[in-house]
Amino acid sequence: MAATTHRSMQVAEPGGEMSLVLVDTREPGPGQVRITVEACGVCHSDALITGGHLPGTTFPVTPGHEIAGRIDAVGGDVTGWSVGDRVAVGWYGGSCGHCDACREGDGVLCPELQVPGAAYAGGFADSVVVPAVALAAVPDELTAVEAAPLACAGVTVYNALRRSSARPGDTVAVLGLGGLGHLGVQFAARMGFNTVAMARGPDKASLAHKLGVSRYIDSATEQTADALQAYGGAKVVLATVTSAAAMSATVDGMGRRGELIIVGVDMEPLDITPLQLVSGARRVYGHASGIAVDTQDTMRFAAQSGVRAWTEEVPLEEAGAAVQKMMSGQARFRMVLTTGN
Repeated sequence: MAATTHRSMQVAEPGGEMSLVLVDTREPGPGQVRITVEACGVCHSDALITGGHLPGTTFPVTPGHEIAGRIDAVGGDVTGWSVGDRVAVGWYGGSCGHCDACREGDGVLCPELQVPGAAYAGGFADSVVVPAVALAAVPDELTAVEAAPLACAGVTVYNALRRSSARPGDTVAVLGLGGLGHLGVQFAARMGFNTVAMARGPDKASLAHKLGVSRYIDSATEQTADALQAYGGAKVVLATVTSAAAMSATVDGMGRRGELIIVGVDMEPLDITPLQLVSGARRVYGHASGIAVDTQDTMRFAAQSGVRAWTEEVPLEEAGAAVQKMMSGQARFRMVLTTGN
């Protein structure tokens, strides 16, 4: 029998402190399931939600959209899922199902996209109720801690790479070696790309090679565009950093019909001229994460190939400290909350 209350880490107002509260445990409604949360990753986007920057967010909020756990109750009209199933839920937490984006399998761009933590209480808790359409099956080879970061960070970089124009043997450069970048490098290498990592400082070189790169570019001492051209030009640059200037500096390093795919977010404009794009028939575009089946594909590929997020585990009640460490850039490389469930 399920508990009538459970622990939840809440923020009462935009920019407020996180506090541990007891909340009522809900029963799932039609089309929903309830998950006993085992682990939940901490993402930079959680700060957008707790800061009140995501439209439609109402307070208090329980953040968390890198959720991994087990189904403990199934609502009406749900097929294909059972109590005990291991599942994950990411940034895509449900959508309308009837708009053009949803009907084309692009529900992550649905105008009514539901993000856990904003549309409903997220995974910084013992329990969460989610739409069944948001569920991704977790492979047996992955623990909950390993699965959680793949539900947002992992699917973002994996989906960006597999939907790009790059093919095995092409040069793919990953800009940044943080929470997104360290996964992007691993996925790129395992997908058969000639993988280059770009970051600041010589100390990152050994890390980059450990993650699987063929070459490392120290952007503090090298011109990234010249270095990339010396390697023949990049078919794809995957920008995982939050610096528009660093992204802009890679454009001239792209090869013929190269692509700059942006998954890191910055409010500053890019410094790119039309001539830079036209002269090489280059493209620049942003990429959102993906729907539940994309998350499932990401986890399946990771399980088979050995890709794993590097994580630091923190108890649920220390979520505030975990968020602070992540925001300070000190996390190596994903903070994951564990509930003990």
